[in-house]
Amino acid sequence: MRRQPVRTDGCVSANVTPTPNSGESISAPPPHEAYANAPDLRREMHHVLALGAERDGRQTRPVTGPPVDATAAERTWRLRRAALMDRMALDDPRPGPVAAAAETAERLVLHDRRHPDLVAGPHHPDTITLAPSRRLYVRQEYAAWTAAERTGI
Repeated sequence: MRRQPVRTDGCVSANVTPTPNSGESISAPPPHEAYANAPDLRREMHHVLALGAERDGRQTRPVTGPPVDATAAERTWRLRRAALMDRMALDDPRPGPVAAAAETAERLVLHDRRHPDLVAGPHHPDTITLAPSRRLYVRQEYAAWTAAERTGI
């Protein structure tokens, strides 16, 4: 944070504003809240792999329920994958898992910039400019996605 002087009635007071591009203005739930309803890592890894196989055409989707919008399905896969990698990096904060979490978070942000109608949380992906805040964006979106009960995809 940086302090900017603000003039009010001839007096100067300190006003705290977010430092541009710092990610400080992104308010995301902490990991234990964002992932409170997430499946355990092993089960989620299985789900993400299955979604990836459907996405790549290596596995067909069961024909139960209404047809799935391809863009929404892609977004669900990217979100769940980014959240999985974030959770794995939280458990093992070595450079490899952290880099994988950052990469998948970046891909989600880029996808959501192309499809802003799919964003579920309060912060639009255009407000995410620095890499550290991209993982916060994943947490925001995962928490909003689970709160909206979209976990069936």
